[in-house]
Amino acid sequence: METEQSFEAALERLEEIVELLEAGEAPLEQAMNLYEEGVKLTVLCQGKLSTAEQRLDQILEQDGTLREKGGSQ
Repeated sequence: METEQSFEAALERLEEIVELLEAGEAPLEQAMNLYEEGVKLTVLCQGKLSTAEQRLDQILEQDGTLREKGGSQ
C-alpha cells in the first residue's frame, strides 16, 4: 500500500478485508495482517472524506450559499 490509492479502490479493498475477517477462516497471523491493513485503509478513507468535505465547504463559501452545519436551508 505504498502508492496513493483512490477512495474507491481503498474502500473496495477494505470491504474485501472485512469479508475475509468475518469468514473467520484466516490463520491468526494473516488475520492480524489483514486487520492492520484495514486500519490503514480506514484512516486513508477518513482522510479523503475529510479533504472532500473541506473542499465542498470552500466551494460553498465562494458561492455564498454556505449554511451553518446542522442548520436547515
